[in-house]
Amino acid sequence: MRGKVPLGVRILSALSTEPDWDSITPAQVIEVREAQHRKRRSALGRIVTGRPDPRALITTRTLDLPGRRLSARVYRPEGEGSALPLIVAFHGGGLILGAPDQDDWLLSHLAAECPAVVVSVDYRLAPEHPAPAPVEDAYDSVVRIVEDATEWGIDPTRIALLGASAGATLATLTAIRAVELGLPVRAQVLINPQLDWTERVFEYPSFTENADSPTATPANCRAVQRIVLPESFDPRAISPVDIDNLAGLAPALIQAVGTDPLEDHAPAYADRLRDAGAEATLTRYPDAVHAFLSMPGVVPAARPARAEILAFLRSHLLEHSGSAALGATKTGRR
Repeated sequence: MRGKVPLGVRILSALSTEPDWDSITPAQVIEVREAQHRKRRSALGRIVTGRPDPRALITTRTLDLPGRRLSARVYRPEGEGSALPLIVAFHGGGLILGAPDQDDWLLSHLAAECPAVVVSVDYRLAPEHPAPAPVEDAYDSVVRIVEDATEWGIDPTRIALLGASAGATLATLTAIRAVELGLPVRAQVLINPQLDWTERVFEYPSFTENADSPTATPANCRAVQRIVLPESFDPRAISPVDIDNLAGLAPALIQAVGTDPLEDHAPAYADRLRDAGAEATLTRYPDAVHAFLSMPGVVPAARPARAEILAFLRSHLLEHSGSAALGATKTGRR
């Protein structure tokens, strides 16, 4: 393995039982999802996922989209007025698992400290809604929020997109679409991203070298491909590394993880962005695990990673963002 799995994660892994991902059925995926929700909301789960920042108000709102309604978890700084920057977030989970509240620790802090309105979209998941449904939810949600900017209390000229794991797929594809739509996305944050949905996902060196990782295991990755992608669906359509035109994209902060089977997606996409003339800051956390920012209670690297994200977003979203203190984050290379 390229990095070191934190002790707390090793203990949790020893106490947990993974499903048989290679034989899991769609019905069992839904059962696993519900079990994860219950575990996350337990006393131990709250220790692992971290406490929300008390300076942020957390509410739930409904997004009315064409032919469907989605829930969104909204984080807003206490005492702040209107016309705040907007950060739209997409949780991880391979497009089959996860929920917005798993990122409370990160997103509430960004809302309070940036400050900004942070909206985490509860997009549809497979197997009930295979690809491209989650991608369509991401596109349509950002457009609807921007259209209703006054109602949301946001400045529609200051937008950032954030995603973890498969949520980074949604953030990235939305950033690409934003160029076509003329949406003023100023920054994108991609955390331990999954950016290749083709069969190549199993050929990256990190997939073999980090095969013993306790999170995003090879078996889990195989199940995600099988459950998310319909047989007739071309996975290149949702693989950012395969998108031809990446010109004009917002600056990106990409955080890779040293124990992640998907680690090599991060530098591969950073290179694609730089080749297209876009700014890409790639950082690596060797002693973290996939989904580490959703488990700050057991992964010490989560705190410096969160601080890096905050500095990057502030440097691109605030009106006066030329601070020398943020210069290292804005170089485009690390």
